[in-house]
Amino acid sequence: MKLTSIIAIYGLFWVMSAFLVLPFGVRTHDEMGQGKIAGQADSAPANFVPRRIVLRATVLAAVLFGLFYANYFNGWITVADLDLTTYLSH
Repeated sequence: MKLTSIIAIYGLFWVMSAFLVLPFGVRTHDEMGQGKIAGQADSAPANFVPRRIVLRATVLAAVLFGLFYANYFNGWITVADLDLTTYLSH
C-alpha cells in the first residue's frame, strides 16, 4: 500500500471517528446548572473542548486503521466474503 493511500484512508477514519466521539461527554448549560446567553439554543454545549475531541478521534482512528491495515495485509475479510449474491442465490 502506498504512503499516499495510507494517509488518505487514515484521514477518512479520522473524520469518521471525530463524528463518532463528538457527542460523548458533552453537557448542556441546563445539565451543568449554568445560565444561558440570550438567543442560545437549548442544546448548545457548555463544556465543549476541541482538544479532547481531537485526541479521542486520533486514538480511535489509529485503532480502526490498525485493524483495517492488518486485514489488508492478512486478508481476513476479502471482497468475496462480502458478496451477498452467492448467499442469496442458494
